[in-house]
Amino acid sequence: MKLITIEEHTLHTGVAKASAARTAEVSPGFGASYAPASGLPYSPSAEVLEDLDEGRIAAMDADGIDMQVLSNLTTQYLPADVAPELVRDVNDRLAGACVRHPDRFAAFASLPTTAPGHAPDELRRAVEELGFVGTLIHGRTDDEFLSAERFDPILRTAAELGVPVYLHPAPPTRVTAADNYEAGLKEVVATRFATAAWGWHNESGVHFIHLVLSGVFDRYPELQFILGHWGEAVPWYLDRLDETLPREATGLDRTIGEYVRQNTYYTPSGMFTAPHLRFCTDLLGTDRMIHSVDHPFVGNAGSRAFLTGSGLSEDAQHDIAHRNAERLLRL
Repeated sequence: MKLITIEEHTLHTGVAKASAARTAEVSPGFGASYAPASGLPYSPSAEVLEDLDEGRIAAMDADGIDMQVLSNLTTQYLPADVAPELVRDVNDRLAGACVRHPDRFAAFASLPTTAPGHAPDELRRAVEELGFVGTLIHGRTDDEFLSAERFDPILRTAAELGVPVYLHPAPPTRVTAADNYEAGLKEVVATRFATAAWGWHNESGVHFIHLVLSGVFDRYPELQFILGHWGEAVPWYLDRLDETLPREATGLDRTIGEYVRQNTYYTPSGMFTAPHLRFCTDLLGTDRMIHSVDHPFVGNAGSRAFLTGSGLSEDAQHDIAHRNAERLLRL
């Protein structure tokens, strides 16, 4: 069975340096809390993150992963004056890896969202010239949701190109983190609580529901989003959302559940837990689930066995392992 995973990260050193100040402003403890020297989970070395050749491919081969869809980190924290040039270099670097290993890698475009006037053209270049399959955006930019007017050309361009937007978590805003996650906790605990343990998943779900409620999918009914980590908590509250925010309240064309089922794909992002799988497939089906590992923050080991041991039908396993990705991303 062919296996494609689509939330697989890499790091551009120039972007990491240029975005460091904003990262520290939003999440002061982030650097230390996820440093390899911490010895804590989700703390890969820069060398592993940067590798786009033999080391990465060997790690894929060890668990039978045929293709990764690559994405770069932290571009939403770039200063506006350097973002367009650095993001272009990021995408050229990913394109080089796809050219060197065309059967092993595809890529999501990074976008200079802090300089949003440049972003639609860069998305178009990445898709039409470099062969990219969509874009991955890390949370809010300048504390704003993607539903803000200045980002609408990005969404419109994605819809016109027929490519998805992967809404990836990022640290909560400084105010949210301070109010909800930090009081009385030591820095490493507060930082991880606000990010990979809980906070940024919750905030990603809030971000997506805000997009729905603001009418994004009424303006662009064919636009597709991808949510990792089992839908960033959205599936758990879907019935509640529909009950408390019916169309009579929202004024939208469809129910929230319909947008989730018709405009969203979901992935496990390395959270290989059978109860989550059963719940999401029971609620949303398997035709909108795509596999992902969250490499190298999560290791590839067990990714194939999670599917083959899931108890899902062979046909459903093939949908999740490769067919849904091939259809959505035109691989």
